[in-house]
Amino acid sequence: MPHEPVDVCEAGRVLYLRALQERRVPAKAAAATPCLIDTGLLHPDPDDATWLRPTAAAVALPRLLEDIEGRVARQRGRATRLAASFEPFLRLGADRTPDLSASPVTVLKGVPRIRLAVRQAMAGASEEILGIQPGDARPRLLPYNEPWRLTEFAERGGHLRTLSPPETAHEVLPRLAGPGPHGGPHGTAPHSPGSAGRPRALGCEVRTLDELPPCLLVFDRDVAFIPATEDGSVAFELRSSALVSYLSTAFDILWRLATPLYREDTPAPSAQEISDLQRAIAHLLTEGHTDTEIARHLDMNVRTVRLHVARLAALLGSRSRTQLGYLIGRSGLVEAHA
Repeated sequence: MPHEPVDVCEAGRVLYLRALQERRVPAKAAAATPCLIDTGLLHPDPDDATWLRPTAAAVALPRLLEDIEGRVARQRGRATRLAASFEPFLRLGADRTPDLSASPVTVLKGVPRIRLAVRQAMAGASEEILGIQPGDARPRLLPYNEPWRLTEFAERGGHLRTLSPPETAHEVLPRLAGPGPHGGPHGTAPHSPGSAGRPRALGCEVRTLDELPPCLLVFDRDVAFIPATEDGSVAFELRSSALVSYLSTAFDILWRLATPLYREDTPAPSAQEISDLQRAIAHLLTEGHTDTEIARHLDMNVRTVRLHVARLAALLGSRSRTQLGYLIGRSGLVEAHA
């Protein structure tokens, strides 16, 4: 079997041992073990070429080791020359080599740890936040109970877009903290005249869909958070550009399919456009009454009630019953009626 020139096969070791013991072996006996000739362990008898004589082990071993060391030194020299020749190429591609030290996916365990990571991501965001808020009892990740964080984000020019189920859409509308001694960085906004105690809302858009995937948050399309468990106690922090881009695209598709609930720039109707009867109907609508119940309560025809509801929807720019209830509350019609 072929082997390295400095290796001695088992048959060669047996023949070399015999040559040391007998002082010589027939040359034809080494025909099957050329490694003995290649390594110099056997050499021709100068007096008779039909015989081979052994080289003393004390002489052969240092000679073989020296040969191996020479080969190693030559390989090291080749490696040094190869590294030197590649150095310019390595410098050229250094700026293009991705940083693999940071994991593109981080597992966050526990609601406090998740919220801390979300706050840190929000502190670095300045363009947009995309959010899908759950309609169940799972913890909401955006710090709605810390309105100054949302205020700072808005002051950096940030915009918030939120998707939510219709029945919980009003609960996900964040609020801004107002500056100054009345609001301060950690309080609620001071009330403006005619606001009837309603805090001003963060510049944002909310849309509703009957069916939505679990909670999602995307900050500036750079970092995203998705749940890893149903109870929201474990989440993934994603910093892979491919994954974040995929989630952002999916959000944009759902956004186009959703029904608008709120836009900050929606104009409120003037007091002259709303009659007292329509204010009364609006008040009953916000309490959850049906058209039939409103008609019975106000001693009116159901068809007339529906005409007034349609008029309210047109004035407030509502496209659904759920959206109308919110816009009535935002417009101040209920407070004015009370």
